[in-house]
Amino acid sequence: MPHDYLNLELRHHHALNSCFIFDVFYINSFAKVGIFLLICKFFLNFLYNMELFSYICSDNYHIMYIMRTYFYKFLLACFALFIYSGASAQTDLAVDSVASDNDSLVQVLRNQIQELQLQRIMMQEQLAKTGYSDSMRIAERKARVDSLRTITPGAPLVIDGDTLLLIYARKGGVYPEARVEQARSVILSEGKRLTMFVDSVYVYESDFFSDVMAGDDVVLSVTDIDGLWQNKTRQELAAEYCKIIKDKIQEIHEEYGLQQKLHGLLWVVLIVVVQWLFIRATNWFYKKWRFRLTRRVMKMYIPLRIKDYEVLNLKRQGIIFLFLFRMFRFFFVLIQLFISIPLLFSVFPETKTFTVTLIGYIWNPFVDIVKAVIGYLPNLFQIIVIIICFRYLVKAIHYLADEMASGKLKINGFYADWAQPTYLMLRILLYSFMFVMIWPLLPNSNSEVFQGVSVFIGVIVSLGSTSIVGNVMAGLVMTYMRPFREGDFIRFGDVEGFVIEKTALVTRVRTRKNEVLTIPNSNLLSAQTSNYTFAAANYGIIVHTKVTIGYDMKHELIENLLLASAKATKYLLQKPLPFVRVTSLDDFYVEYEINAYTHHSEHLSDIYSELHQNILDHFHEAGVEIMSPHIFAHRDNLELQIPKSDK
Repeated sequence: MPHDYLNLELRHHHALNSCFIFDVFYINSFAKVGIFLLICKFFLNFLYNMELFSYICSDNYHIMYIMRTYFYKFLLACFALFIYSGASAQTDLAVDSVASDNDSLVQVLRNQIQELQLQRIMMQEQLAKTGYSDSMRIAERKARVDSLRTITPGAPLVIDGDTLLLIYARKGGVYPEARVEQARSVILSEGKRLTMFVDSVYVYESDFFSDVMAGDDVVLSVTDIDGLWQNKTRQELAAEYCKIIKDKIQEIHEEYGLQQKLHGLLWVVLIVVVQWLFIRATNWFYKKWRFRLTRRVMKMYIPLRIKDYEVLNLKRQGIIFLFLFRMFRFFFVLIQLFISIPLLFSVFPETKTFTVTLIGYIWNPFVDIVKAVIGYLPNLFQIIVIIICFRYLVKAIHYLADEMASGKLKINGFYADWAQPTYLMLRILLYSFMFVMIWPLLPNSNSEVFQGVSVFIGVIVSLGSTSIVGNVMAGLVMTYMRPFREGDFIRFGDVEGFVIEKTALVTRVRTRKNEVLTIPNSNLLSAQTSNYTFAAANYGIIVHTKVTIGYDMKHELIENLLLASAKATKYLLQKPLPFVRVTSLDDFYVEYEINAYTHHSEHLSDIYSELHQNILDHFHEAGVEIMSPHIFAHRDNLELQIPKSDK
C-alpha cells in the first residue's frame, strides 16, 4: 500500500503538471481545466480509499485491481476527450509566445521533475520505515539515487582545470549553476588574499543548512537534498566539502600570498639586473671587436668581379660586414629580451597569461609560416616541374629559331628574318600558358582579395597600354609583311633614311644627316612607306632630275647633253639605257627630265650630286645656259624664240 499510495501521489503531481502545461496553450479553457482537476482529485481520493480497503480485504484484491484498471482507462478517455474539445475551441491561439519561452519552461520542468523524484524517494523512505530494515532502506535509496544521477547532469565546481565537486540540487530559487559560480568566486577571492588563516574555513551548522564558511563569507550551503544526492548526511557532506575547499584555498594562497609576492619581487630584481649586465656586455663586445674583426675579415676577402665589373670591392665588403655585425648585436639582444621578458612575467601568477601571449606573438607566426611552407611543398614541386618543362621547351624553340635565322634550316615559305620574331612570340605565349597553369597552385589564389588585386592590376594595365598594344600588333604585322628590313633605305612621308633598328614598339631610322628618328610602328603601318633598297636590288631604282631650257634651244641637243651627263655619273647603269623625257611645255621654257637606273640605293645622295655636277659641266661646255627665261616685251620688235635653222 505505501508504494501504491506514492504512485498515486506522483500521478496526482503529473496530472497537475500536465494541466499546468495545457493551461499555457489553452488559456481560455482555464475554467474547464479547473473543474476537471476537481473531478480528478475526487476520484484519486476515492481510489486511495479503495486501496486502503483492498489492503484490509486482501481476498477481494484482484477484483479491486481490475475495477481500478478499467476506471483509470475511463478517466484517461474522458481526459483526452476534454482536451480535444478544448483544442478545437482554441484553434486561433498564438503559439509563438509559448515557443519563445520553450527553453526556460523545459528547464523549470526538468528541475520540478528532479524535485518530485527526490520527494518520491524521501516519501518512500518514510513509508518504508514500517516494513523495511535500515540496511535495505539505505541500499534501495542508494540504487535509486545512482540511477537518477546517471541521467541528471550536475553543475561542476571547476577551478584552474580541477573539478572539486558536483552540485545536483538547487537551494530554494538558486539553481546549481549559480551556486557553483558563487562558490568559485568566493574561493578565488579568499585564495588570492595576501594573508590567510587556516581556521578561517569552517562549517556552520543550522537547522536546515550546513554552511561552509570562509571568514564571514558563505562559500557553499549544503542541504539535506545535497546529502541525498551523494548518499550521505548533510553534516558528512558539508565536512567533506569543507576539507576540499580549504585545500583548494590553501593551494591558491601558496601562489598568490604575500610570501610569494616577496619572492617574486626578488626574482624581478634579479632578472632585471642580469638582463642589464648582458646588454652591457654585448655592447662592450661590439664596440671592442667590430673594427678588429672587420680588419681581419677584409684581409681574407678578395674583390668580387663579374667579367670587368667589380661588384664588391674591399671597402664595400667592409661596410657590409659592419652592417651584418651590427644586426647580429641587435639580434642577440632581442634573443636575450625574448628569454628575460617571459621570465619576468612568469614570476607572478597574475601575469603568467602575458607570458604565453608574448611568446605566442613571436612563436605562432613562425609556426604558421613553417606549417604553411610544409603544406605548400606539394604545390611547390608541381610549380618547379612545370617551370623546368617550359624552360627546356623554350630552349628547343630558340635553337630552331637560331638555325633558321642563320640559314642552316630552311622551310619553304618561311623567311629567315621571321625566325627571331616568331621565337619571341612563341616564348610569350608559352610563358603565358605556364603562368595560367601555375596560377591555381599559388597560395591564396582563390581568395577574394587576391582575385580583386589581380583584376585591378589587369584593368590598370589594359587602360594604360592601349597604344603599346597597338604598336606591338603593328610591329608584329610588319614583321610578317616584310615592308623593309634593317639596313634598308626607306622613305616615310618626308623622311628618308636607313633602318637601323626594328623593335616590337618602334622603328629607328638614320637620315642622310645622321639624325636618328624613332617612329612608332602604328604610324609606319598606317602610312605609305617606300623601300628603295628592295626596289634597287630587284628592279633597279630610277634616278631622275629635271632642267628647264628656253625654246631657242633644240631638244636634240639638250637630250644628248643630259644622256652624256648620265653616262659620266658613277653607279648609274648603262643597261637599261638612260632616257630623257620632255615633261612640260611651259609659257617661256621647256622642261626636260633625265632618267637612269641604279642598283645602289645607299648612294642616292652621291649619285644625285654627281649627276647635277655633270649636267652643269656638259651644258657649260656646249654653251647652253640653264635658265628659265621670262620675256616681257612687245612682239613688234622681239625676235622669234625658236631654234635657228642649220641651213
